Formats: sequence, structure tokens, C-alpha cells
Amino acid sequence: MRLKSDIEIAQSAALKPIAEIAAGVGINETYLEQYGKYKAKIDYRFLDEAAGKNGKLILVSAMTPTPAGEGKTTITVGLADGLQRIGKKAVVALREPSLGPVFGIKGGAAGGGYAQVVPMEDINLHFTGDLHAIAAANNLLAAMVDNHIYQGNGLRLDTRRITWKRCLDMNDRQLRFMVNGLGGLVNGVPREDGFDITAASEIMAVLCLAADVVDLKKRLADIIVGFTFDEKPVSAGDLHAQGALAALLRDALKPNLVQTLEHTPAFVHGGPFGNIAHGCNSIMATRMALALGDYAVTEAGFGSDLGAEKFFNIKCRWAGLTPSAVVVVATVRALKHHGGVGKTEWEKENPAAVEKGMPNLLRHVDNLTGVFGLPCVVAVNRFPTDTDAELAVVREQCSRQGVAAAAAEVWAKGGEGGMALAEEVVRLCEKPNQFKLLYDLDMSIEKKIETIVQKIYHGSKVEFTANAKKQAAQFAALGLDRLPICMAKTQYSLSDNAALLGAPEGFTVTVRNLKMSAGAGFIVALTGDIMTMPGLPKVPSAEKIDVDAAGKISGLF
Repeated sequence: MRLKSDIEIAQSAALKPIAEIAAGVGINETYLEQYGKYKAKIDYRFLDEAAGKNGKLILVSAMTPTPAGEGKTTITVGLADGLQRIGKKAVVALREPSLGPVFGIKGGAAGGGYAQVVPMEDINLHFTGDLHAIAAANNLLAAMVDNHIYQGNGLRLDTRRITWKRCLDMNDRQLRFMVNGLGGLVNGVPREDGFDITAASEIMAVLCLAADVVDLKKRLADIIVGFTFDEKPVSAGDLHAQGALAALLRDALKPNLVQTLEHTPAFVHGGPFGNIAHGCNSIMATRMALALGDYAVTEAGFGSDLGAEKFFNIKCRWAGLTPSAVVVVATVRALKHHGGVGKTEWEKENPAAVEKGMPNLLRHVDNLTGVFGLPCVVAVNRFPTDTDAELAVVREQCSRQGVAAAAAEVWAKGGEGGMALAEEVVRLCEKPNQFKLLYDLDMSIEKKIETIVQKIYHGSKVEFTANAKKQAAQFAALGLDRLPICMAKTQYSLSDNAALLGAPEGFTVTVRNLKMSAGAGFIVALTGDIMTMPGLPKVPSAEKIDVDAAGKISGLF
């Protein structure tokens, strides 16, 4: 029998009106701004009314993923539905998908199977227009930078040191590097430029870390767009751009409310890159979830070395959040991958390969429990080809490490398949919590990076290129060094080398460049070859997506 695709499952679901979902968790219609029947924005003033209400915060992270992904969003949704089924009041908080991956190779980000947020097509496509608003604000700032230069350049911006790029929410490698302003005097000042994908724009990170409109405007004003001829920073505030940018982002700042297939309330808001930015949904959406639920279930991009580390040291630091427990998503196929088994062999029973790959999973567990001091459970996202013998290896190895491993069958069974995981999460949330951040902000830039590499990745040292050393010194001289670090590295290894699988040790991480994200409030340390504008694969998902005469979309998954 053919299994239904994700989009077929979503399209056959009976959704409740979003006003009913909102009323069910106590959102007064005063704060509800509907976008059709099944999605709405919640006015940020709701947080004033909800002040003091605070549920338990559960982070869903993962072991080092394979290129296929391990289903963090699916587990996040299924866990929330599972909590609802065991009688707990749960709310989900997720990131918004980017159109780039939707039409590229990875697909959307609304969960899968019977653990999805809906309406799936809306969420994966234009949704409520947040990413378009962010792109508009980003590109307005770019236009104001070039207009300032064209109109006489009173701030003495060096066109060779403009750091602000334009953006587009699409995978388009052709736009990574370009020259603009050609065509003569009236068409601008010629200079090198380029595009990032919208999810990599600093404005996306600013929106997700802003506490309110006032904080949003301050962060927008602090964005550094380039440097003068004598290497002094020029900000969006120097261009008097923050007011107009905030006006474009006024509605985008409001969190989006949708529902899961089982009608659990879900905030889907913001979508910063997990590499170049911090990879988490907005602080405002998370706070709303905490105010409305006894349990707020959220996720962070990629494995815990990237997602969880940034969630703690950037998002929790700025928002004053304290997680109650962490779920680490693992799959048997990922364990086989880190045990040296190729993709074509993932579906064949191989307990020995699972055991060989376990050090990677246990490294993530050790970091979360030992370094950050949080109770943890491993959620095995179970596939039909996983055998009892393979799952037994995971349970035994995790048990030796002092953590439980719960098989989650949420893709096939929805919340029912997440009930065992939900029970364990509830138990963990009652345990003592020794949550602590990894580093102090008064450490030097170099020391903070070294701490991350040595304590989280288990590398031996960090090498800084001459350019990175110069940038670190420049930021320190400008008083901009007291910010957290946002590591930009491959998600496929605990190191900066995607080929180093498992739990490598003793390696050197090379920091080739530092990027100041003063508005977002972090310093990006670039390692390896991180792309901020991806390209499409040889056969992009866009070739399979269609819409029929009745307007029904197919091929989205």
C-alpha cells in the first residue's frame, strides 16, 4: 500500500478555525489579526497582558545530522502533540521555512507525516509575508547606503568596505558576487556587491532577537553597513534608516499562530540561518508560547554543537530564558552514517555500525548535561527499517551514560507515537536544573571562540588567519568585542571539516573571517566554506512542484 505523502496528509486534515485555536489558549480576540481562516498574527501587546505567566521551556536539538536531515521539526511537533495527549497544555514555537530550501533540495520545514504544522502549503510558501518584509527592509537599507554614496558620501563610506549586501529568499548562486552601479554617472557609483538569502540577513536575526518595537529600532540602528576610509564603522542609525526599516517590519514582528494536525497551538515565526546566524525562532514567539502553555516546545537548527550552543549562549542570554530540559534527536541511519556506513546501506540491519556511531550522539549528550547542566533525553526518530536490535544498542549505550532513549514514531502515529517521549520530558522537567552559559562576555573574542571549540567541539586549538586577527583587534578597539559568538561552520561534523564524522578530537579549527552583527548582538566567526547564498541542485525540488486547475498544490514534499 502506498503511503501518503506529507502534503497529502496535510491536505486531507480537518483544521479548526484559527480563532478557535487562539480562544482555546486564552488569546483575546483583541490581539488576533487573522490571515484567512487558519493563520493569524498575535499583536505583540499581548505579552504585556501575559507578563508573569511562564511555562517550562523544552529545547529539541539533535546529534550531528546527515545531509538527509533527522527530523527535528517532526519530533518537536510530535512531542507537543504527545504532551497534549497525556493531559499537558503544550504550545509549539518553530522557525519559518525559507523558499530557498523549499525549491532546492531540503524541502520545507513544517514537520512531516502525522506530525506537521498546518496549513502546510501556506507555511512553506508565502505564509504571512514575514520573509518578504525582511527582504524589503534589507534592500531599503542597501538602497540608502548606495544613495548616500551617490549623493555626496558625507559619511565618507569606503565603497571597498561596504559590508551590507542585498538579499533574496531564493537559492541563486548567480547573485553571490556582482558589480552594480554601471551605466554612467546617473546610474550610481560602480562597486562590487552581492546577495545573501533572506534567512542570512542580519535583519532576520534582529527581528528574532528583538524584545519589542523599541528594542527592534535600537537593534536596527546598530547594524553596521560598512566602514569609512579611516576604518570607522558606519551604522544604519548614521543613515537615519531605523524608523523606515521598523515601519516595514511592524507586522512581521508579530508572531504567527497556526496549529498542528492535532490542533496543538503553534507559533511559526522568524527563520535565521543555522550557520551564519543563531538558527532559532523569535524571542517574542517563544515568550508567547511560554505564557500560553505549561510546556513550550521549541527547536534550534542543526546539531546541538550549533543549534543548542547558540540557543543557550545567544538567545537565552539576551532573553533571560532558562530551559527545563533538552531532547536530542537521533536516527539509526545517522548513527550508521557516523559509524562509517554509506547511504545505500542505511536500511540494512547493522547493530555494529549503530554502536560504532554512538560516540557522536553521546558527545552531544555529554555537552548538554555536563557543560550546560541540563537534563536530557534522546528521542530516536524511528523509521520502518529500524530493527529492535539496533534500537536496543541505542538504549543500552544511552543508559550507561545516564540518559533515557525513547523511540518516537510520530511521523507514522502523530501524538500517540510521542507519548512515551512526552512522559520522559515531563519527568525531566521536575529534576534539578543547573543551567549555565558557556562563557562570559568579558572574555576576548579569541578566548570565547577557543572555549566553544575546546569545550563543545573537543578540538585542540584555534588558528586565526591574519585577516581574522586584524578584525578581532579592530572590534576590540571599537568596544564591540563584548558580544557572544555565533560560529559559522559545517553542520555535518563536530569539527569544521565535514569529512570528520563521529566524535573527533585533537583537531584544529581555522577561523578565516569575523563578521560584526552589532544589531543582532553577536560576532560571526566564519570557518570552512559557509555559503550565505546557496545554489540549486542539479534536479531542484522546483521541477516537481505544480498546481492544478482547482488551485491544489502538489509535489511540495
